[in-house]
Amino acid sequence: MPIRSEPQDVVVSLPEVFNLCSYFLDHNLDEGRGDKVALICGEERRTYRQIAARVERLTAAFRELGLRAEERVLIVLPDGVEFVESWFATLRAGGVFAMVNPLQKAESLAYTIEYVKPRIVVVDSSVLPEIADAVGSSRFAEHLIVVGGGAELPDYEALIEAQPTGPAAGFVEPTGPDDLAGWLFTSGSTGKPKACVHTHGDFAFSTETYALQVAGYREDDVCISVPKLFFGYATGTNLMFPFRVGAQVVLFPGRSTADELLDQIERHRPTFMTGVPTLFGSMLQSERVDGADLSSLRVCLSAGEALPAELYTEWKARTGVEILDGIGSAEMFHIYISNRVDDVKLGSLGKLVPGYEAEIVGPDGQALPTGELGRLRIAGGSTALCYWGDKDQSNATFQGRWCTTADVFRCDDEGYFTYHGRDDDLLKVSGIWVSPLEIENALLGHLAVAEVCVVGHAGPDQLVKPMAFVVVAEGYRGGEELAQELKAHVKSILAPYKYPRWFEWRDNLPKNDRGKVARKDLKRELEPAGTREPSGRS
Repeated sequence: MPIRSEPQDVVVSLPEVFNLCSYFLDHNLDEGRGDKVALICGEERRTYRQIAARVERLTAAFRELGLRAEERVLIVLPDGVEFVESWFATLRAGGVFAMVNPLQKAESLAYTIEYVKPRIVVVDSSVLPEIADAVGSSRFAEHLIVVGGGAELPDYEALIEAQPTGPAAGFVEPTGPDDLAGWLFTSGSTGKPKACVHTHGDFAFSTETYALQVAGYREDDVCISVPKLFFGYATGTNLMFPFRVGAQVVLFPGRSTADELLDQIERHRPTFMTGVPTLFGSMLQSERVDGADLSSLRVCLSAGEALPAELYTEWKARTGVEILDGIGSAEMFHIYISNRVDDVKLGSLGKLVPGYEAEIVGPDGQALPTGELGRLRIAGGSTALCYWGDKDQSNATFQGRWCTTADVFRCDDEGYFTYHGRDDDLLKVSGIWVSPLEIENALLGHLAVAEVCVVGHAGPDQLVKPMAFVVVAEGYRGGEELAQELKAHVKSILAPYKYPRWFEWRDNLPKNDRGKVARKDLKRELEPAGTREPSGRS
């Protein structure tokens, strides 16, 4: 029987004519917030009225370039005013946004251009050396708009300035809730990244449920994010959700380091921070954190990867700031299971967000009894239509409003969900399934471990056992003595067969463009299994 969220009668009712640009941006003018500063990026400050006026003109420019309803606009920009304007103008014109990391290299961008087939590509001038050839050879990308292009290139600013103001600029495509709005890319855990296709209504559903009823966004919030806006997690938490309530957003285009975040918090005094566990850990390792004034923060959000219980406990003890851990996906747009400010269960991801329901299913797809370990099936009003261009995978993942994930969970009698990793990450040790996350959490409880990733490794006997890639904390040194100490530490907490047989000491762990530890990169280093002896073996 499906597990249902409480309350079960959540209804998100949207009008027949519904456009996300009006829903997120224009309503702020109608509600008297036109002169409120909506966006801060460096020295730039833009009010809701200023953003709306420029979005109207950029929409007119897009339409003049021939953008038609449901055609794609590819946004390849760092966080900044231009990203926000391009995103809203695409929706206002009835187009479909697709967003990718501007730090990608030529090969990845060429694949994206071919896959997305955008009519318009908006890029930062720094991206031109990597993307110009792909756009030039594309049969579909008719227009390249360059932020900072100058006189020699189709310049973004000049394009806006060339558009008239007045009633004609106020055009909004009369889309409906079921019309296409945006593509969200998966992180490419299998092969090339693929895009989940979402409607206008999908984004509104998550906003009305998770953002307003669980995260609790307010008009007086000042929001900042560790992940960048091209990542759907941050597009929601640091653009859509704050604009829905008329809050203020702080953006910065540079890398999200611990020092950068501490500087931004000191300068802008945010109340709401979107984070990932890796960055919370980096901030705790900073010499500055104990002397930093974090009192403006009323809540932090965490998603994207598992938040270890030890990391949560240390963060809460040293900063006093709550972290709401949750899980979402590109397939469902945003977070559908989350802890609450007044209801955090250590080690769990909390309960279902209102409006969602779930099942834990076995290998045969049948629902399992409460407490059993299995894959999560999730249903709600934000489920994607499909993976673009992949019918077989779409059929395997999406069944109407249901989405069958590769995430392994256990749900207890009280409705709390505990995450055990992806089904392809689980290790079978001594004939028993083991979650790498459980071992990682145990290791993080030792003072010598700053970061860790556990993967399966087949030794000379071809039997798979846990192996730990470890970044040691300051003041400690990797080696055989520490390896033996960590083995004993894990054995004292978990069943003995779960301890790592090998350790490899690293200065840092590889990260993907979402800031998550790239577990698959570390797995790849060990291929083919059994041919490479990890260092630190005992």
